[in-house]
Amino acid sequence: MAFPEPKPKKPELPKKLFGTLECKQGAVRAVRFNVDGNYCLTCGSDKSLKLWNPHKGTLLKTYSGHGYEVLDAAGSFDNSQVCSCGADKTVVLWDVATGQVIRKFRGHAGQKVNCVLFNEEATVILSGSIDSSVRCWDCRSRRPDSIQILDEAKDGVSSLKVSDHEILSGSVDGRVRRYDLRAGELYSDYIGMLVLQVQVDVLYTGHKNVTYKMDCCLSERDTHVGSCSEDGKVYFWDLVEGSLALALPVSKSAVQSLSFHPTETCLLTAAEGLVQLWREDSYVAEEGVPA
Repeated sequence: MAFPEPKPKKPELPKKLFGTLECKQGAVRAVRFNVDGNYCLTCGSDKSLKLWNPHKGTLLKTYSGHGYEVLDAAGSFDNSQVCSCGADKTVVLWDVATGQVIRKFRGHAGQKVNCVLFNEEATVILSGSIDSSVRCWDCRSRRPDSIQILDEAKDGVSSLKVSDHEILSGSVDGRVRRYDLRAGELYSDYIGMLVLQVQVDVLYTGHKNVTYKMDCCLSERDTHVGSCSEDGKVYFWDLVEGSLALALPVSKSAVQSLSFHPTETCLLTAAEGLVQLWREDSYVAEEGVPA
């Protein structure tokens, strides 16, 4: 006799506070999981970049070398390098193990750099700046200049995403631009309002975003869209229906950054100089891991 397949579990959202990192970096401008979700990076207004094990609440290393507040960071696919950018108008490539600066890239026309990430092979760093450009930097070369400049934006570039053959950029000029590297073509979509993130559709509404640049993300199974808000909450919407699924109270002030674990129902949020780790209600901590 054949038995019916069990119904797949309805995806859960992170609602339970599991841990808090007192970062001691001033305001935390960005928090980012690494590629496997075991570690995270925090970007501080005190010019520092820190590497953590957020699941154990352990600070692993502090990286100092920026001249002003750090605005974004990303880890390489093999966790050996980190890139970061900031209001000091530079892009910095770090060695994770030693904490030393490998390279500093300057070339964004004396303007602060909003966002940064590696390509999939970590051979190129991409950065977006208030100078309205996306610049590509060769990690393996000693040349000081960028190897490519994408300057079609009419205002500051606020966010970036990259795949093996596409670059997506969001700009304050209200457009999302998709660069197809294989075809050598640019596709531009007019949204009609400043684009702070290129991961989600602007039809998801209810959160408050007036003053700050704020993060949004997709859940680990791409079922929900999450966004920071200036009212101290994180909002989640059903990706397909667009209906509000959760308004998670996080802080009394604006939640400036968030990062979803790549494979688990686990969320990091940054507000008031703290980073908080959230799990689903049914999560049970492993033995030896503090709850």
